[in-house]
Amino acid sequence: MNKRAMLGAIGLAFGLMAWPFGASAKGKSMVWNEQWKTPSFVSGSLLGRCSQELVYRYLDQEKNTFQLGGQARERLSLIGNKLDELGHTVMRFEQAIAASLCMGAVLVAHVNDGELSSLSGTLIPNLDKRTLKTEAAISIQQAEMIAKQDVADRVTKERPAAEEGKPTRLVIYPDEETPRLAYEVNVRFLTPVPGNWIYMIDAADGKVLNKWNQMDEAKPGGAQPVAGTSTVGVGRGVLGDQKYINTTYSSYYGYYYLQDNTRGSGIFTYDGRNRTVLPGSLWADGDNQFFASYDAAAVDAHYYAGVVYDYYKNVHGRLSYDGSNAAIRSTVHYGRGYNNAFWNGSQMVYGDGDGQTFLPFSGGIDVVGHELTHAVTDYTAGLVYQNESGAINEAMSDIFGTLVEFYANRNPDWEIGEDIYTPGVAGDALRSMSDPAKYGDPDHYSKRYTGTQDNGGVHTNSGIINKAAYLLSQGGVHYGVSVTGIGRDKMGKIFYRALVYYLTPTSNFSQLRAACVQAAADLYGSTSQEVNSVKQAFNAVGVY
Repeated sequence: MNKRAMLGAIGLAFGLMAWPFGASAKGKSMVWNEQWKTPSFVSGSLLGRCSQELVYRYLDQEKNTFQLGGQARERLSLIGNKLDELGHTVMRFEQAIAASLCMGAVLVAHVNDGELSSLSGTLIPNLDKRTLKTEAAISIQQAEMIAKQDVADRVTKERPAAEEGKPTRLVIYPDEETPRLAYEVNVRFLTPVPGNWIYMIDAADGKVLNKWNQMDEAKPGGAQPVAGTSTVGVGRGVLGDQKYINTTYSSYYGYYYLQDNTRGSGIFTYDGRNRTVLPGSLWADGDNQFFASYDAAAVDAHYYAGVVYDYYKNVHGRLSYDGSNAAIRSTVHYGRGYNNAFWNGSQMVYGDGDGQTFLPFSGGIDVVGHELTHAVTDYTAGLVYQNESGAINEAMSDIFGTLVEFYANRNPDWEIGEDIYTPGVAGDALRSMSDPAKYGDPDHYSKRYTGTQDNGGVHTNSGIINKAAYLLSQGGVHYGVSVTGIGRDKMGKIFYRALVYYLTPTSNFSQLRAACVQAAADLYGSTSQEVNSVKQAFNAVGVY
């Protein structure tokens, strides 16, 4: 099915409007799902007392509005509970029925000073009242075979060498307006081309309900860490600039390794040796000096991974991509002349480029920041890599890749991939945040791509959100709408908070607007210029 239909089914998009809830809900505003006639983003003074219980109480109290079809406690399972940087309690719930999770149906609740202050997310209404088969007619093995055969027939044109991906599970999938029991199957492979496909297979008849590629792309030692002494090496990157990098000396092997023990659980850089096997070999050097041309891609991947770690830690208080100091692993020299870079769900992978269209991808700091931000997204909102949620996923990576470039102050600009794209052509880039139309991307919702290519235009429609972020930071007049800029730092804080604490897997552009408005209100106050500027920026690109 069309992903836009899926988002219409369980997504959250729509104009903000005042909504009276009586004594327990003062000063509330709501984003309304016009298809399901249920709320998707509610903020205000909702309820007080114990965090988890008050969420259930509030949903039960407003059962005619949310239409859960039963007691909230029976429909929602708590999957996350933490304090954010402002001291708010943030809880994530998943909707389930008959032990099967509902695909993309996630609710985020915020509690401030003992009071429920906002709800955002996607829930399927009246699920128990619908005709829903809760027992599968085909097996897990059959579903996996169907998905793998479809990859071979329609994607790779040959049987891929599948790797272990996420375990197959039964979910409730909102196909058009009729939720169905389906298998979620992950088919992950590196050859003949890398892929990380997600399939929705109807558990009743084996029909492929939907599929998308979740591979987040820019368009002497073994693989194990070594014991040794932390040292500092020096080398030259892809663009010829000298860098000092954290390494580890192993007296046992007598080599220096690209292993940085100073950040979190470590930063590790591997040599793919132009093969397609991951992770490859931990990079080793005899004298701690990395000046050979073959070293350049590794120097940049290692150094820039450290910069990205530092940015998220120092600016947002986030420890590595998972928030818990996960090790960061990168492989360079992947394949031969491979024109791409990607996050495969567990590590970074960089191709060398063909020397004409691309240089080695690790040579672009915004590219490294972009790809590692996909990892942050995986561990927070989990945005589905298709249509509007996928375009938000891409835009978040462009936004924070650019902010990392400004943080490092390495010839910063609002272009994406300019350092490694078409080395023989001056002044061009993959995308532009300041002027998306410069490279054929839309800068207004009225110009969005509505086809099926590129997972529904994830690298194209991201231009709409990129333009909004640029306007929020720098200000300007766009389509007759004047936007007061608030600077890069505040823009980054707002988008980060929206990503980490408000967005859910199937969020669309209107949800993102509501999330950014709420994030700005949390950070700077509901009557602040920052809130007004967020509204202006999204108005300017036609997102309401």
